[in-house]
Amino acid sequence: MRRRDLALLPAIGLAAPALAQADQRPTVTVAVQKISNSNTLETPREQSNVGFRISTLYAESLIGTNWTGDMGQLPELASAWRRVDDRTVEFDLRQGVRMHDGRTMTAEDVQFSLAGARLFGSGEGRTRGGITAGQDGLEPQPEVIATARRTFPGLERVEIVRDGVVRFVNRTPDVTIEGRVAQNVGVIFSRAAFEAAGNWLAWARQPVGTGPYRVAEFRPDQSLIFEAHDDYWGGRPPARRVRILEVPEVSSRINALVSGEVDFATDIPPDQVAAVERNARFEVLGSPINNIRLIVFDQNHAVLRNPLVRRAMTHAIDRRAIVEALWAGRTEVSRGMQLEFFGDMYLREWDNPRFDLAEARRLLREANYRGEPIPYRCLNNYYINQTATAQVMVEMWRAAGLNVQLQMMENWSQIQEPGPTRGIRDWSNTHVFSDPVGSLSRAMGPGGPLQRNREWTNEEFNRLSAELDGGTDRARRRVVFQRMLEIIEREDPGYMVLHTAATFVAKRRDIRWRASRGWPLDFRAGNLAFPA
Repeated sequence: MRRRDLALLPAIGLAAPALAQADQRPTVTVAVQKISNSNTLETPREQSNVGFRISTLYAESLIGTNWTGDMGQLPELASAWRRVDDRTVEFDLRQGVRMHDGRTMTAEDVQFSLAGARLFGSGEGRTRGGITAGQDGLEPQPEVIATARRTFPGLERVEIVRDGVVRFVNRTPDVTIEGRVAQNVGVIFSRAAFEAAGNWLAWARQPVGTGPYRVAEFRPDQSLIFEAHDDYWGGRPPARRVRILEVPEVSSRINALVSGEVDFATDIPPDQVAAVERNARFEVLGSPINNIRLIVFDQNHAVLRNPLVRRAMTHAIDRRAIVEALWAGRTEVSRGMQLEFFGDMYLREWDNPRFDLAEARRLLREANYRGEPIPYRCLNNYYINQTATAQVMVEMWRAAGLNVQLQMMENWSQIQEPGPTRGIRDWSNTHVFSDPVGSLSRAMGPGGPLQRNREWTNEEFNRLSAELDGGTDRARRRVVFQRMLEIIEREDPGYMVLHTAATFVAKRRDIRWRASRGWPLDFRAGNLAFPA
């Protein structure tokens, strides 16, 4: 304790024995480039890389993900689960789980969290689990309901079988129910805390869950403070407090680490790794993760309305050169919108449109393109190397004869604002579980962000998306998946894959910690330890 703090002890009535009982666990401070894009912590509202990074600190699902291992499923708030039939999965709830408000998690909390007013609002809550909403001010924002419907498109009900056992029942067959439940949209929160919140925004800035840390204070665009949840079912958290500080500039995050102001600094560009590690007190950990960087096309733009122009743009980019030049080979070019952890749904024979300037120029001639400007809205390094990548791609497009004009924007609202000047933009797609419906259908299909933003749609793709969601024949699902990729990546491009995203975290070398293979920061017991 500091001398100033000791001087205050008589005034606040602390006796000497209390010093021996003081919590000696350290505080962990993390510098991030952004805490939340929506300025909320309600997971269906904050479906972003920055939201995924922090949500596992305070919120958990029935089925967890082995983030520091093989990315497989593991028991979390459910101790076990089993298939009843093609439409139904039954869950045994972990017993004695204490929530951040001191209550023990119940089947009613699970039913409410997955099928009630928290996700579906008052209109849906009456039919999806028997939870009646309608409290003044607690109606979720439209984006929440849209995300919930996209996450659980076939949900009929969540029913309580008996104390400690619930069933997730779909209207239609679905081989991916377990993966859908593992998403952070379906985290389990306290029904009582939700209903006691003054309004939805108050709830969304301090949700009450079961994770190892509870939300203590949230100052949007500044800081987020977590306190240890010492009744956590997974063991006493190793840190007394976790402080997340918003530090947009890379250099400032690194300086804060070197000066001792923070213990971790996220989103370190590959070209800064060696500079950080020249100081023996620090190291950088990270790898490619379950996320793919994209360029999105707005098919309503006057020039991009012609799919030949969009196809030309996909052939004009040398993805491998970008990975080697800007990522020092530390990431990889995925084979379209898929990752190898898809298992038997992974299409090894599939690949991105080849880099071929001659083909790009041929397509532009066929499209009768005459150099009309194509706007490219871009943020300043929201993604690692975002600006540098954009500048390189503009030159690659120029070499093919495309007049792409880079427009720097301040926020996502400006990026996504509809109108004649919306052309192309950056995005990323997180693969939330090991099946293409968790990424391709979820993000690009009916109800997904791409179509909700009215940037792209395709009738055949949408029909196939519904078949992929409800199909149970693995061989047929592979055929459907490949045809969907043919449409959206080749024939009528809605996006263009750049590469697999990678994330790198700089940290104090004396803190023992393993980096995740996704966005989440894992500060639970067993993955975080401090020097004696």
